[in-house]
Parts: sequence; structure tokens; C-alpha cells
Amino acid sequence: MRAHRCAGCTKSSDPSYGGVMADHTSVAVLGTGIMGAAMARNLCHAGLDVRVWNRTRSKAEPLAAVGARVTGTPADAVEDADVVLTMLYDGAAVLDTMNDALASLPPGAVWLQCTTAGTEAIAPLAGLARTHGLVFVDAPVLGTKAPAEKGQLTILAAGPESVRDVAAPVLEAVGSKTVWVGDDGATGAATRLKLVCNSWVLTLTHGTAEALALAAGLGVDPALFLDAVSGGSLDCGYLHLKADAILTGNYTPSFSVTTAAKDARLIVEAGRAAGVRLDVAAAGGDRFRRAESLGHGNDDMAASYFASFEA
Repeated sequence: MRAHRCAGCTKSSDPSYGGVMADHTSVAVLGTGIMGAAMARNLCHAGLDVRVWNRTRSKAEPLAAVGARVTGTPADAVEDADVVLTMLYDGAAVLDTMNDALASLPPGAVWLQCTTAGTEAIAPLAGLARTHGLVFVDAPVLGTKAPAEKGQLTILAAGPESVRDVAAPVLEAVGSKTVWVGDDGATGAATRLKLVCNSWVLTLTHGTAEALALAAGLGVDPALFLDAVSGGSLDCGYLHLKADAILTGNYTPSFSVTTAAKDARLIVEAGRAAGVRLDVAAAGGDRFRRAESLGHGNDDMAASYFASFEA
């Protein structure tokens, strides 16, 4: 492993942080949007040697302040890396980016594929890894902006036991828990679990949005609805989280409408391929696309609320 060069590593020096101690692992983060930037920041805080790349470089440049090395190309980012972490929009973006990085990818590097890419994308990604001697770990994450910033994501992972020690400093820096669901990333076991989990997340989001929209339409105080279900079997923390975004009008994205629409499409496609009809997920995808057409694509997915009203 390479000697780390990451400055400002507060996570390793503060025992209350709960993360890993300073490490010499070199990790390349490809994709520094909402999630990738938070993950890269925590990798720096953990004392790792972090290089970052993003197609829009301005989104990566703030990470230099915590010690990440901002690079101009994916190939520059992955050169001599022990671990490559991809957190991009979809499977096609991951495949294009990794193809751009191939010239500099060291054989034997561990590839943590954290993008929600869908089941159809796994085979070409795993095939690329196999062809070029990379160790492919299917590792999508559960959590949005706040848990990502706190290093409290849940990582759903499938990959060989032989590389788990190498991956551990990275996984421990970005997450509070790793759930290993298999020893072969090429099977897509972790991605399939992620789609199941996301189907539930999107259902809760739409349920909250529609309930509050109905309350508005019927002249019902939304606080009365929240009070009526509070503390009972119909209550959950996620209801209050998304309701607060809607009632305060704060749609700062933790997970955008556009990305949620993409995930809904992947869920429906996976269900169709498995012979499972997902009417709620399909309707939810339509709601997200409608909210997107109303100008809310970059807002938090709680903006599903606006899909209940005419433009």
C-alpha cells in the first residue's frame, strides 16, 4: 500500500469520531456528487491517500481543502490506487469512466462499485474487471446526504473474502455497517438487495408526498395527520423527515428527483425481468418524471409532492 498524503485527517485523530485510524491505503473516488463528495471527505478524515475525479471538476475541487488530490482524468485518479470507488449516476456512466481509466488501473486493484447501477449493468462491469485483472466488489450503499456526510452509510457488499481486509479501511470510513451478501460481485447480489431496499424508500417518499397533498386539497392541517399517526404502528422516522422537507419548503437535495426517477426505472426493469409486476414502483417513477417536468429534477425527491398538482 502507498504512503498516504491526505492532510487535515481529523477523523483519525479524534477518537470520538468512531472511524478507522490513519491508514496507508490509496483510494481513487470517481464521482463527487452529493454522495461521492461526502464519502471522499470521510476517506480523507480517516487518513487515507485520496484522489478524486468528477466530470464537472468544480464539484471535486472543494475536496482539496481536506487533503484530496483533485485530478483531471479518471486515469490520473486511479494510477497506483489500491482501491477504486465509483459513485456515478448509472451503470453506463460507470462503464464509460472505467474504460477511460483502464490505461492506469493497476492489476489486482479492488473496485468498490457503489453506484446504484441496476441488475443489467452488473455483467458488463464485472466483465470489464475480469478482463483487466481487477477485483470487482458489488457495493451499493443505503443512505442519503446526511448519513453519507457522517460516515454512517450501510454498505451492501458482495465480493471475495480475500480482498475484504484491503477494502475494510475504505468501507469503515464511509459507513457504519457493511452487510456482506455474497463472495462474488458478478452475481449482483448486493445490487439486487439495494433495489429491494430502494423500492421501499421510494414508496415511503411517495406515500408521504401524497398524504400531505391530499391534506392540502381537503383543507386538513398536516400537523393533525402527523400527530394522529405519531407513536403508533403507522409511524416512522422517514415520514417525518420527508414531511418536514415538504412543510418547510426545504427541498435541498439529499437524493434528487432525477436520480430517484432513474432508480425507479431500474427497480421496475429488474422486476419485469424477474416476472414480478411492480405497479406502485411504476406509478412512482411516473410521479418523479412529472415532478421533473415541472422543474424539480434537482430538488430532493420529496418534491414528488408537486406531482399531485396541475402545473
